[in-house]
Amino acid sequence: MPAPVSSPGHDAPAGEVSRIAVLPAAVADQIAAGEVVERPASVVKELVENSLDANAHTIDIGVEEGGRLRIRVSDDGLGMSRADAVLALERHATSKIRLAADLVGVPTFGFRGEAIPAICSVSQFELETAPADGAGTRVVAAGGSVLSVEDCARRRGTTITVNRLFYNAPARQKFLRSARSEWRSLLDVITTMALVRRDVRFTVTHDGREALALAPTNSLRERVSALWSADYAARFVRVDDLSGPIHVSGLAERPADVGMASRRVHLTVNGRAIRDHGVVRAAETAYRSTLPSGLRPSLFLDLVIPADSVDINVHPAKAEVRFRDRWVLERAVEQAIRRALGTTDAAASLGAPMTWSPAAAPSYRSGFDNIDDVHSPVPTSALMPLDPGEEVEFAGSDESGAGSRAPRAESGEVPPLIQLRRTYMMFESENGVVLIDQHAAHERVLYEKFMAALDSGASPSQRLLFPLTLQLSAAEAEALDAGRDVFTAIGYEIGDFGGQTLIVHAVPTPHPRFDAERCLRDTLAALTGDRAPAGHARHQHLAATVACKAAVKAGDALAPDEMRALFVALRECTLPAHDVHGRSTIVHLSWDELERRFGRR
Repeated sequence: MPAPVSSPGHDAPAGEVSRIAVLPAAVADQIAAGEVVERPASVVKELVENSLDANAHTIDIGVEEGGRLRIRVSDDGLGMSRADAVLALERHATSKIRLAADLVGVPTFGFRGEAIPAICSVSQFELETAPADGAGTRVVAAGGSVLSVEDCARRRGTTITVNRLFYNAPARQKFLRSARSEWRSLLDVITTMALVRRDVRFTVTHDGREALALAPTNSLRERVSALWSADYAARFVRVDDLSGPIHVSGLAERPADVGMASRRVHLTVNGRAIRDHGVVRAAETAYRSTLPSGLRPSLFLDLVIPADSVDINVHPAKAEVRFRDRWVLERAVEQAIRRALGTTDAAASLGAPMTWSPAAAPSYRSGFDNIDDVHSPVPTSALMPLDPGEEVEFAGSDESGAGSRAPRAESGEVPPLIQLRRTYMMFESENGVVLIDQHAAHERVLYEKFMAALDSGASPSQRLLFPLTLQLSAAEAEALDAGRDVFTAIGYEIGDFGGQTLIVHAVPTPHPRFDAERCLRDTLAALTGDRAPAGHARHQHLAATVACKAAVKAGDALAPDEMRALFVALRECTLPAHDVHGRSTIVHLSWDELERRFGRR
């Protein structure tokens, strides 16, 4: 039970003592400071946001001892008059909103009017400011009390200096970390703001030494390059997708590069940096079947949504928001990332990113007319029909040599392909040489075919003249029962023969070398004891396993028609650049890189 206290300004009935009291201003200010000012990094965040709201084009930040001793933020923004400079130290004083209705879609960073007075209440504080057409003003304060207000000479803009943070709150000061740790947190905040406002010039010094010098740019990739390195920025594929009123743009890490460096995630909503685990999960979901388990990509995503569909007034530091229709937003994010990963720009690259466009070269047929084919001719459709159940004829596959559906081969869009070490297919593109891992590529093709079959309910299969009879272990029989619906959907027709013996009447036909019995046994062996997920994820897991076992292998010699069919099928995949384990299917070696290696550059 709280101790009875007198309530100033209110008379209690005779004989009663009020237990409710209005807090003194100094105590209220320190409570507000505890919500807004956690450490030096939060001070820098609030001050930089104010500079950005003042339309600053250049922001200079200087700190000493990680901000524990001194923080100085200077800008070339609008500046303030003397009256506004003094009023800015009052709680709930703000230029950003006037009415409660203004909280819907407020376009500024700060709007609560608590940052400056909260910072001032726990520091030795100095503000210098001047508007474009007025005199400069200097306000000196400490512990929330204004000590002096005087004229000063300065150009348009504002400079705020915060000395000895928490000097009057020793309990709070004890919780500050080392100067090195506080500097790292502070630098993270500045990095976030620099990513949000790429059009602003930022300079940062720590203990008198320059730490960052960022020129303004309109490109997110250029800002990422300036912050980390050009090599790091090159690891990302561009995202730019519109789903109804939702625009998702930014950069998503190529699956082949995930896990090679520290993970970084940066999200903005309508130009405001936020944290949101749901949005991140949605983006990561788009990477399914492209990454090994446990790896998580780096992401730099900007979301633009209708202002009335997001509430930004739910967190004191404005780091979290509430969405009116979260499912729609997360679906749009997943779709945007999925589409970006479905481009060949997502393929592994040594040098410049690749495209599917082949170099100016003969069409497929003329490219191979003068090459002796040492392989037995194989119908292209036997390797991989483009659509489940649909037989497709390609150029050169019928007796006339014309082909009824040669998908643009005669226009040169399918390049001449050669096989290297019976493992890789190679062709020349406009900006380099492209290598395709035949097993990884076919695995991706089969996986997407099997998943389509699961959605449609059936996949082409071939009935066996002599059914297979297989004896299974107890564990294999259990794995089969758990995935029987998937095996059926992808083309296996399996019946029980008694006990743990099964009979196979029909099998899928992904390619002419397909060993149906071995694939089934290897798949069941791989699934034995495996903690496969439930539901749709279980289907994905099993389909990926079958695709891996059924795909053509390294060492399999492919006929020209087979290579061409695989190329076309891979090009039409949703995610052509990676197999189901996260390995690259495609590697591009740019001409620039080749010339550099040969000393021509």
